[in-house]
Amino acid sequence: MKKLFALIAVFGMLTFGASMNIFAQDQTDAATEEVVSQDASVDTEEQAAAEAEQGKSLHSEIKAKFIDGGPEFMSFVLICLILGLALAIERVIYLNLSTTNTKKLLANVEDALANGGVEAAKEVCRNTRGPVASIFYQGLDRADEGIDVIEKSIIAYGGVQAGLLEKGLSWISLFIALAPMLGFMGTVIGMIAAFDAIEVAGDISPSLVAGGIKVALITTVSGLIVAMILQIFYNYCLAKIDSIVNNMEDASISLLDILVKHNLKK
Repeated sequence: MKKLFALIAVFGMLTFGASMNIFAQDQTDAATEEVVSQDASVDTEEQAAAEAEQGKSLHSEIKAKFIDGGPEFMSFVLICLILGLALAIERVIYLNLSTTNTKKLLANVEDALANGGVEAAKEVCRNTRGPVASIFYQGLDRADEGIDVIEKSIIAYGGVQAGLLEKGLSWISLFIALAPMLGFMGTVIGMIAAFDAIEVAGDISPSLVAGGIKVALITTVSGLIVAMILQIFYNYCLAKIDSIVNNMEDASISLLDILVKHNLKK
């Protein structure tokens, strides 16, 4: 439930931010139009400079390209970007919260075992966040069943935690593959529309062909940009998961060594 809430919250923030940007841009455009209407006596050079300055706005350029590419296809690419970013940011937050200082945790567990026994060590694990502490707790919970049972429990629960770390990555990879596909589909349909226009005109006009191809390729470029952005987050998540899993395996071996030493002391 917490993960779902985090996903909805991130998606809401992204949508709200986009809405606020559009609203602010609309206000800026309205203010600009009002100033131009009131200052009709401004000479032509100043008006041209103002229009050129307004044209340099990145947001206005993105909106223009979005409209040129066709909202019916660009909207799907934008949805892929929003949903993919929401999932990626949720995974990044989750993975960073799952990172644990294993050396400190092992030292605390060993001290608790030496001073307070298994229950004290379990309390340390309960008060520590992350999958490593959860694995330690599962192993310590079976401390009286022998080292073999503890090892099997750690391995089994380690697989469960690794699966939780990888949760949601398949959806991110889906959006990485889907965004360029939607862009290519928009390009193909745009090319078909351009050839239909040529057929209706009965003549190959360079401006007609160039304009149609340019508009058709915008969807492909947008899809590729979305895929590249999401791929960066995806690779970061994979690297983070590998690091956490390696720490889990190394810490689990160290925990078994500590338990063996503790049992031998008894």
